[in-house]
Amino acid sequence: MLCAVTMIGYIDRLALSVAAPLIRSEFGFTNEQYGFITAAFLVTYAAGQLLLGPLIDRFGSKRSLSLAVFWWSVAAALHAFARGVWGFFAARAMLGITEAINFPAAYKVVAEWFPRAERSMASGFITAGTGLGAIVAPPLIALIIGIFDGLHARGWSPAQGWQAAFIVPAALGLIWVWLWNRHFKLPEADPTLGAEERALILADRPAESVAPPTSTGSMGEELRGYFGRLGYWFSYRQTWGLALSRFTGDGAFYFLAFWIPNYLADERGFGLAQIAWAAAIPFIFADLGSLAGGYAGQRLIKSGLSVDTSRKAMIWVGALMAPLALPAVYVDSALLAVLCMGLGIFGIQVKSASLFTVPADVFPPAAVGTVWGASGAAGSFAAAMSQPVIGWTIDHYSYEPVFVAVASMHIASALCVMLLVRKIEPITQRN
Repeated sequence: MLCAVTMIGYIDRLALSVAAPLIRSEFGFTNEQYGFITAAFLVTYAAGQLLLGPLIDRFGSKRSLSLAVFWWSVAAALHAFARGVWGFFAARAMLGITEAINFPAAYKVVAEWFPRAERSMASGFITAGTGLGAIVAPPLIALIIGIFDGLHARGWSPAQGWQAAFIVPAALGLIWVWLWNRHFKLPEADPTLGAEERALILADRPAESVAPPTSTGSMGEELRGYFGRLGYWFSYRQTWGLALSRFTGDGAFYFLAFWIPNYLADERGFGLAQIAWAAAIPFIFADLGSLAGGYAGQRLIKSGLSVDTSRKAMIWVGALMAPLALPAVYVDSALLAVLCMGLGIFGIQVKSASLFTVPADVFPPAAVGTVWGASGAAGSFAAAMSQPVIGWTIDHYSYEPVFVAVASMHIASALCVMLLVRKIEPITQRN
């Protein structure tokens, strides 16, 4: 279910990047304006992760995900009614803040349901949803555009192809909400679990040995308590290490996710049909990286290595593979360029499968949504700030400086983990 909702979220957010050549042609957007629109998603996505994490921990994973997926499906559909930069900006902003709940809530479920040795594999399945969404989105969106453009030309559909590209995938989210509400339960209340399995899951949760201040009373007191809880977890060095790791690394993935179709169209001369298959190839590598990184991390722990050693080893393996994307901008062959981007994103996802589960390894379940959200917000803010810069750099120079920057970002990210998360273990005191 978590893999599926992550896939749906990525189809919704990538519909714009696949349809971008058509939308830019219809509305006359420059690369800089397109970067401004994509930044809207990332700014609100970052703000949502930062500010909504404590609410996820308060309302619970089931309710949080249900509300989020319903409203991001509405936001996805609203793209079809945009008529200029500000219309797309507003729709992207709403999509960003609602999708912000996905990962913090998903990793809260991981903390609630999985023993520590199995969390990297669970994380691999969740992050595989990003790749599945990116694999499915190009051919699916291209197919929808082609079908509805044909129907619109015959007067059989009021929606143009690019509009249907947002409306049709939005319906998938509403189906998921119904299934989630019908089937999800916490392990404490799931009647299908045996006593032995329930005891195994609950015994391996981090103890609720530390807790932030709470408050009840007036709205002002609630707001102070809210920011007090957020501030409390930032008093831990581990939170800063995770936040800085995401701040220095996440922009590389978002560049590859948001700009590959534009790169293939601008630099390699690809049409929509070619983009539909070529843009999906790097994300096949992404899914393989997610699953390989998750499986390898699980095997290392089950073979006797500590959680700390396993997580950091896989983080470094992935970080050192990410620069393999750099040759894409230099090679003559378009296919080879796509494969290079695939190898780079393979490494990014190997790293993510272990890095993304660290909040669940270190912090109690009641704090995972807050800490994961805060670190994710740092990464999304950095990526948001970079989007207009990327567009400006491409308009005035080329893609080359962007690829050079992307090649080094995950090494800096891994260094932040080594320096500030000195040992990946449950916290018992401020250290």
